[in-house]
Amino acid sequence: MIFNVFLASDAESDIINIYEYIFNNDSPVKAQYVFDRIKETINNLKTDPERGHTPKELEMSGVYEYVEIYFKPYRIIYQINKNDVIIHCILDGRRDIEDLLHKRLLQ
Repeated sequence: MIFNVFLASDAESDIINIYEYIFNNDSPVKAQYVFDRIKETINNLKTDPERGHTPKELEMSGVYEYVEIYFKPYRIIYQINKNDVIIHCILDGRRDIEDLLHKRLLQ
């Protein structure tokens, strides 16, 4: 089965912010590389979204409706709804993820 993959507006902002940060603080080549790998990781969800797992920060709160995959250090948090995969956030795993997830997904 092929799933439809959608980026929520927050996830679109996340990927743009990641790209711009790397572009400005490292190099344009590295920014493009990271952007392309995140995009590839997201595209892989079209055929295998079940490979993700519940983020431990949400599992501790009893929330199991979101799953995640990695392009380290980035964590791609998404939800599966029938034939659709909705990407909610793309977060740097080195940040305070628990606080970010609660603010972005549980409000």
